[in-house]
Amino acid sequence: MPLPATSDPAHDYWNHNTHYHGVVLSSVPRGCGAALDVGCGDGLLVRRLAPRAEHVTGLDASAEMVARARELSEGVGNVEFVEADFLEYDVPREHFDFVCSVAAIHHMDFTAALSTMRDALRPGGSLVVISVAGNGELTDLLYDAVAVPTHYFHRWRNRRRAGNPGAPVADPDMTWAEVRDEALRVLPGARFRRHALWRYSIIWRRPR
Repeated sequence: MPLPATSDPAHDYWNHNTHYHGVVLSSVPRGCGAALDVGCGDGLLVRRLAPRAEHVTGLDASAEMVARARELSEGVGNVEFVEADFLEYDVPREHFDFVCSVAAIHHMDFTAALSTMRDALRPGGSLVVISVAGNGELTDLLYDAVAVPTHYFHRWRNRRRAGNPGAPVADPDMTWAEVRDEALRVLPGARFRRHALWRYSIIWRRPR
């Protein structure tokens, strides 16, 4: 899925997380007013969201990442960055038309974070979560086997753009099945999909 250029092409890089930014961007509703990126890191996704929303807020607990995001996003007039722990931040209810999070929710209490993202959406708003999970079944190992050649193919294809913002990392404490089951419980009707490069997506639209 093609991605729009960022406001700073020199910092438009590829890794397993940015590979799925297209999944996020394709779910932004038309006429999006306010958007929120939870765990925004250096703000790459925020800058990609900027042309698709009236205002985009990037939130991250890392002071270093927020400072970097602000530096790289100078000149992008409709974005702001907040340094805060998402589950301790006073997230306004029913305020955002779009909420997303990439490779961040496994750093938090999954149910609490997903519920807070859900409650932050206006009726009709969309939510997209992309993250990682741990293996718990034999089929998970089969997915891993398929992912290895896929990883090498995309790494070669994007070898000139490979990059990592240096954000904090954490091992997931939920399996793929646990994530799927809990996501469908918290977000009835959500679409859960497991992707090739060790990522899953959860896409949900809040009923009007």
